[in-house]
Amino acid sequence: MNPILIGGPAVEPVSLADMKAHLRVDGEDENELIAGLVKAGRLMVESASRRLLIEQAWRVTLDAWPLDGVLSLPVSPVIALDAVRVAGEGGAMVDVDPGAVEADLLSDPPQVIVRGAPRPARPRNGIALDLRGGYGASAHDVPATLALAVKLVVAHWFEHRGDMEGLQTLPADALALIAPFQRIRM
Repeated sequence: MNPILIGGPAVEPVSLADMKAHLRVDGEDENELIAGLVKAGRLMVESASRRLLIEQAWRVTLDAWPLDGVLSLPVSPVIALDAVRVAGEGGAMVDVDPGAVEADLLSDPPQVIVRGAPRPARPRNGIALDLRGGYGASAHDVPATLALAVKLVVAHWFEHRGDMEGLQTLPADALALIAPFQRIRM
């Protein structure tokens, strides 16, 4: 199963203005650096928690349907399952009848239950599921503790610029904020 990012978030979970206020930075000289650190901080918090913070478009591809008909998605939380397609005889991807799949987006991990969906006509990556994941499209949709974890990571990196030791791990206080949200690896 291959998750592929097809559309990143339109906004970050922490705005440039909020991050600058947290860092107590005035002026515009460091805006580009801080914006880059916020994006990197979001990615690190998403990686540590195994959860998407802001709405993003993902495609999950697989070779065959699971034998038990239950597909656990590698992306969480999921806002919507937008499309399910299989490779047809000519190689083109065709939509699966919506009645053949049921999305259980409230499970953790989110699941797709398959009942009678056609088998793909090619042996590799013949099934594609397009979905939107994250807590929502706005920074206000992100749990406050995860947004604070992003701020703490960025502040740590900002304070330790040029210090490679300070960049190797996430700060303990950020990890403590992330811990209740972490998805367990199986």
